[in-house]
Amino acid sequence: MKLTRCLTALTAAVALSATFAASAREYSVSTVLSDAFPWGQAAQKWADLVEERSNGEITLRVYPNAQLVAGDQTKEFSAMRSGLIDMAVGSTINWSPQVPELNLFSLPFLMADSADLDAITQGNAGEQAFAAIEKRGIVPLAWGENGFREISNSVKLVKTPADLKGLKIRVVGSPLFQDTFTALGANPTQMSWADAKPALTTGAVDGQENPLSVFDVARVDQVGQKYLTLWHYMADPLIFAVNQRVWKELPEADRELLRQAAIDAGKWEIELSRNSEAKRLEDIRARGVEVTELSEAEQQAFADATRSVQDKWTSKIGAELVEAARTAVAK
Repeated sequence: MKLTRCLTALTAAVALSATFAASAREYSVSTVLSDAFPWGQAAQKWADLVEERSNGEITLRVYPNAQLVAGDQTKEFSAMRSGLIDMAVGSTINWSPQVPELNLFSLPFLMADSADLDAITQGNAGEQAFAAIEKRGIVPLAWGENGFREISNSVKLVKTPADLKGLKIRVVGSPLFQDTFTALGANPTQMSWADAKPALTTGAVDGQENPLSVFDVARVDQVGQKYLTLWHYMADPLIFAVNQRVWKELPEADRELLRQAAIDAGKWEIELSRNSEAKRLEDIRARGVEVTELSEAEQQAFADATRSVQDKWTSKIGAELVEAARTAVAK
């Protein structure tokens, strides 16, 4: 009798374990930066919220530093679309080679500040951008933020387009960036961020452009970047997204849980990122970096110098989408 009770208990335990294993699911989440940066923190916040709200039944395992694509961040979208990656918190810049509409956010001097960015992402233009992503096999859930990109260099203070002439500037793998810096008279040099810091150290390139969070946390000032210009020439929104096949296999309740957790994580990260800007700038200045803030007229000179880039890329992005963004900013 005792043996029978033990066997019954063991059978029940095995059945319970099997039921839990069947209900517990784990998905991969790719990010380009670790949780030392707001970007990586956004992905981890999403994972934490999902874990908590699903009572541990859904686990999002975050893989930072683009490790699921061997460090090549421009391949992240393709890897997610093919199913090698389940989910991601990705950059509009890195996904733009596969989703040309996302080049909207890289148009130089389209947005002056966070209010302009919010008007675009939270309005018709943002909806069109999400529709373009979904059309390519990925389900976008929410927006995050990598911040406005500023420019630094190791040679001289930059206040006018003429100051950029001949400077070798590291840029990401996007033809639009090549066009922008060529229009400004610089010498754009495409390379991954993993290669950028060694290149800055040796002087193979003179400068780079990135949000303040990257300049600060990555200590770009330690590789000779003594001059920083706040020109807000473009913003890099982040997107929380899921592979379409994974999404379709999820029960409706789980979809809603994932979406709401992404929305909440995105809002949390955007607030964190923006609230940290002033302190980051103070710390950067304290480390001896000369920071230049442009007047409205000085910024307009850069905008005028890159007007041809906006004109050239409008047809590639989609005239309707660009017009929707401009209308949102104007309002």
